[in-house]
Amino acid sequence: MDDQELASALSAAILGDSGAFAALWSALQPAVLRYLRVIVGEAAEDVASETWLQAARDLRKFSGPPRVFRVWLFTIARNRAIDERRRSRRRPEEPRELWDRDVPDIHPDAAHDMIQKSDTDWALRMIATLPKDQAEAVMLRVVAGLDVAQTAQVLGKRPGAVRIAAMRGLRRLAGHAEVQARRKPGPLGLNSPYPEGV
Repeated sequence: MDDQELASALSAAILGDSGAFAALWSALQPAVLRYLRVIVGEAAEDVASETWLQAARDLRKFSGPPRVFRVWLFTIARNRAIDERRRSRRRPEEPRELWDRDVPDIHPDAAHDMIQKSDTDWALRMIATLPKDQAEAVMLRVVAGLDVAQTAQVLGKRPGAVRIAAMRGLRRLAGHAEVQARRKPGPLGLNSPYPEGV
């Protein structure tokens, strides 16, 4: 969805058009979810749901173009992620013993295996290894597509600090052993997703 289509959907959604809100969700949910996967891990889908619930509740008060909406949405996502991290520290979940009768029969699913092994999941895992400030800067700049000023606004930092965090994060990723292993030529001159010999 380009900015003009996003602007139209945003205007209609502010006026209560549920189809337009669904279009906003479809356009922006993948980036929100990727960002949250790095920030809160397995709780990403729950936090994304909370983000969109708050966005739906507060949308009538919003005014501005799509670029401002993106900042507003990612600020909500970040705040919900901070709330989730606080909640999980206060009340850590205790794993319970599962009995065979509690777990339905699970059969291997080739599609699920492919999703788990996808390049996107691998990249998100790599970004999650970065220090928190670098991971957030990289996710918002590279994955969510926010510019430096917008990222700075979401993170509550100065633009220079965002530039430095993103640059350090990208340099650290470039030097990561797994990233370098994937860059080595594989069979037929293609980059192999596996280190040599595997």
